[in-house]
Amino acid sequence: MNILILGSGGRESAFAWKIAQSPKCQNLFIAPGNAGTTQYGTNVNLKVTDFEGIKTFVLGNGINLVLVGPEEPLVKGVHDFFLNDEQLKNIPVVGPQQEAAQLEGSKDFSKQFMEKHNIPTAAYKTFTKDTLQEGLTYLTTGGLPVVLKADGLAAGKGVLICTTLEEAQQELTEMLAEAKFGEASSRVVIEQFLTGIELSVFVMTDGNSYKILPEAKDYKRIGEGDTGLNTGGMGSVSPVPFADAIYMKKVEEKVIIPTIEGLKKDGIPYKGFIFIGLMNSEGEPWVIEYNCRMGDPETESVMRRIDSDFVDLLQGVAEVNLDQKELVISPKTAATVVMVAGGYPGEYLKNKVITGTENIHESIVFHAGTSTDGDNVISTGGRVLAITTLQDNMFNALQQATADASRIYYDGMYFRRDIGFDLL
Repeated sequence: MNILILGSGGRESAFAWKIAQSPKCQNLFIAPGNAGTTQYGTNVNLKVTDFEGIKTFVLGNGINLVLVGPEEPLVKGVHDFFLNDEQLKNIPVVGPQQEAAQLEGSKDFSKQFMEKHNIPTAAYKTFTKDTLQEGLTYLTTGGLPVVLKADGLAAGKGVLICTTLEEAQQELTEMLAEAKFGEASSRVVIEQFLTGIELSVFVMTDGNSYKILPEAKDYKRIGEGDTGLNTGGMGSVSPVPFADAIYMKKVEEKVIIPTIEGLKKDGIPYKGFIFIGLMNSEGEPWVIEYNCRMGDPETESVMRRIDSDFVDLLQGVAEVNLDQKELVISPKTAATVVMVAGGYPGEYLKNKVITGTENIHESIVFHAGTSTDGDNVISTGGRVLAITTLQDNMFNALQQATADASRIYYDGMYFRRDIGFDLL
């Protein structure tokens, strides 16, 4: 098979690493890819939202399957673009169609979906610019802290946790009346604050059957001890000790099955990944949000624990026979430490030469925000590298990934040295 991955981050690097191992994969292409994905396939200079360019490439290179990494092309309808094109309609796309991608693309849509199908989630109400006054009044009726969520995609920045009524009312006004997050905050979901420990659960589905991939816990804050600003993710660990068989059975019965069945009942076809962001509150799962793709940096840890042929599973999604495919999960622990650019998640340093990756033997260096400049690999993004290891136990995995991150250097580099230590 000839396979095309859309995307350029650590998630796509992990996909490429795993897919390249499959005897079913003949040629692998990554668009646009990064400096690291060239180890596993051929990079293609295409934007993930350049649907016409993607069409030309797919037809010219005999692509048999397209795997979509990030949410933007899914929310913009890349799968529908293929289905509606005579020349492309028989080429499978792994990633949901536009309507189903609204589970991530619209917070209001996903909350309505959960409410309709009795999926446990925090109480909420949605407001627009026209109902701002009602929203300000609504804030006085609930407890604190309170969560404000921009309805649309806001590059991971559209969720605010407000600890005072004044802060909440000011932020709501800025989001709705002053378009703080642009079009994304033309509607705002006000949500009850949940307490507990977060967990990422990943489901692969062909629309009928599903497989539960390894769960993971990711670390969003820039600072050690979970302090400072939110980021795209500073590290991840899989498996997660509290997500034992009893807890995961609750997740399956209360969240996963109602989600898959709800999509069917609503006539929404879904082929791809459902990433369920959960809060474990006193042993009960509550859904914080859905994403219509795999997470990053969780994918790096998850892919290391999948021992079966990933391309076989992707084919199962494409051909709607996923229930006949085998998913084998390693009992070992995978840990990922993300190395970021100086200044991230604010304005960050770019074009810094990266050295030392050749010194890593016990981990895999998944590239994220990297490019090449002559013979040098340079940093181009906020999250630069993801160092992922697989070891017999959690302590060894965390130690190894952290030690290997410190063997790499670029100007301004930073990583957290406490990823996963809350779980030990």
